[in-house]
Amino acid sequence: MSIKLTLCVALGIIIGFYLEVAPFLPLIAMLVLLPTMYWAIKKQRREGFPYFEVLTSLTTICLGVFVVGISMNKSMSHHYNKLILNKEKVWHLKVSDVLKPNAYSHRYITRIIAADDGVAPGKLLLSLSVDSTLKQLQVDDEFLIYAKPESIRPPLNPHQFDYKAYLEKQGIQHQIRTNHAAIIKKQGAPKTLFGLASNFREHIISKLGQKDFGAEEMGVIQALLLGKRDDISESTYNNYKNAGAVHILAVSGLHVGIILLLLEFILVPLERLPKGKTIKLVVVVLLLWSYAFIAGLSPSIVRAVTMFSFVAYALYLNRPTNSFNIIALSMLFILMVKPLFLFQLGFQMSYAAVFAIVWIYPKLQRFWFPDNLIIRKTWQLLSVSVAAQLGVLPISLFYFHQFPALFFISNLLVIPFLGLILGFGILVILLALIDFLPQFLIDSFNWVIQLMNSVVGWVAQQEGFIIKNIPFDSVQLLLGYFIIIAMVVFLSKPKWKTALVLFGGVIVFQSWIIWNQFQVNQKEVIILAHRSRNTVLLHQLGDSLSMITSDSTNIGNIGADYAVAERIQKLDTVQLRNSYQIGQKKLFVLDSLAIFPLEGHLDYLLLTQSTEINLERVLDSIEPKKIFADGSNYPSLIKKWKQTCRQKEIPFHYTGEKGFYVFDF
Repeated sequence: MSIKLTLCVALGIIIGFYLEVAPFLPLIAMLVLLPTMYWAIKKQRREGFPYFEVLTSLTTICLGVFVVGISMNKSMSHHYNKLILNKEKVWHLKVSDVLKPNAYSHRYITRIIAADDGVAPGKLLLSLSVDSTLKQLQVDDEFLIYAKPESIRPPLNPHQFDYKAYLEKQGIQHQIRTNHAAIIKKQGAPKTLFGLASNFREHIISKLGQKDFGAEEMGVIQALLLGKRDDISESTYNNYKNAGAVHILAVSGLHVGIILLLLEFILVPLERLPKGKTIKLVVVVLLLWSYAFIAGLSPSIVRAVTMFSFVAYALYLNRPTNSFNIIALSMLFILMVKPLFLFQLGFQMSYAAVFAIVWIYPKLQRFWFPDNLIIRKTWQLLSVSVAAQLGVLPISLFYFHQFPALFFISNLLVIPFLGLILGFGILVILLALIDFLPQFLIDSFNWVIQLMNSVVGWVAQQEGFIIKNIPFDSVQLLLGYFIIIAMVVFLSKPKWKTALVLFGGVIVFQSWIIWNQFQVNQKEVIILAHRSRNTVLLHQLGDSLSMITSDSTNIGNIGADYAVAERIQKLDTVQLRNSYQIGQKKLFVLDSLAIFPLEGHLDYLLLTQSTEINLERVLDSIEPKKIFADGSNYPSLIKKWKQTCRQKEIPFHYTGEKGFYVFDF
């Protein structure tokens, strides 16, 4: 029952988020449905239409719509987006999360306390330009700033990561970009539990930083034990990703699950006491939440500890058949408190992996149970890895478009020792906090992390086993899970009906791929992309893509991202020319040489490389119907050209502002 309720709440959250339903509508619906449910349970016949079950499902869906509406707050009359946002205001903000910085800015998620002395709840992204001389903001810091929020910029290139959509799924629609000099920090701001946890984690990191750990090792230690990945080098992170072991670097369900098993084993003696099992449950849950506090109470660790607190309760009940219901209840509890977690990758992968392990692992153990202890333990570990990988495979392909075929090797070499590494690490943290960490423990733990990095690095170097650039869309995501579920059911109890369902799913999956490839083969399009200090045109003809550019060394991932999403088979680079025929229309590229076209009445004129021209005179002589400017031009010229086109009433498209432009044939 709890699984059905959780699915209905999740469906309601999806409906409420994408349709932006005001919370009072589902509230009214629930008030109407609840007495109707009471009537249905009294009148419903045992073999009649299941009115009560249908009404319960509708009520639960409305509950999901309601909680996401309350969480988003967008429809509330006092929400900040009801204010006039095109004018500067005094914003009173409080830092709720510190994001990973980039080369240009430090970024923070902030909660709005007030706007111009008026209550205006909501969240804003704050970007401060990098200043190494100043101490960065921390969780719970409060400050005043006089600024105008701006909308989050959508992706400028086709099939690029959509940061705007990503932030919207965290309840953030606007950002403020400024520098440290523009903010007035408030002294004595009240502390929250999350702020205390974040500060304590920074205190631990500073204590560990005083010890003789290597730079690479220190970055992995912070990620492995404390969930902070800011200091991991790009090469180390890519090694873990390519080896299929990146989950080790995120404090999440894997770590908390291992810690739960360690605590269950260590605290077995408590069961001998009167009501010892209950005492053990309380102690285990308290220790799990203590670890969450040490790790900074980040969203991922809070999710994982909440989930495994319910799992600890399931172990206490000692009823294996209840495992699914307990996990579903933990998911329901989290979604009721934080409904937007449903859209976060970590949440999706954690629950997909846990559900798969609980369901598939016992079936694999019944399939083969070796007598030899070493072989049995190896098979058990491999079964857990296979089950978890099957659970997250469609999600992983959908988001990352790659599959590390040697994931079981890295997991087989690292996971058996991860419990010891985590236990060793927690001991190192505790001793560092009391300044009683001997050098031999520092050297030993440093060597252990170094060895783990080397093992993962070796697996990652086997590039022939890393399958990259796999096209995988949302329909394939759903069909992928359908096939996995049907396959497990069929292998568990082979029957003709389950076989037909499995093969039917495979046929539909293949048909979708064939249909997509057919559509690709019929497609021809030219796209003007945005790239700083370069001009890039993408010409797709069927399953071939030509990247037309003035500088082939400065393209970035534009072509690769497009090729994966559009199922491109052939990719090449072509030097940019001045003139192109797009169907019945003409495009002329005016570059730094300022060579004018021989004929007038152009359809499209593309200005590149900060060409030194008198645009007003060009417009009068050539009379183009639309003007384009890309990232190869100076911002000052863009501003000037935009104003000229406005005066001449000619459409002007700047890729750095409006994003890519599609020329259809």
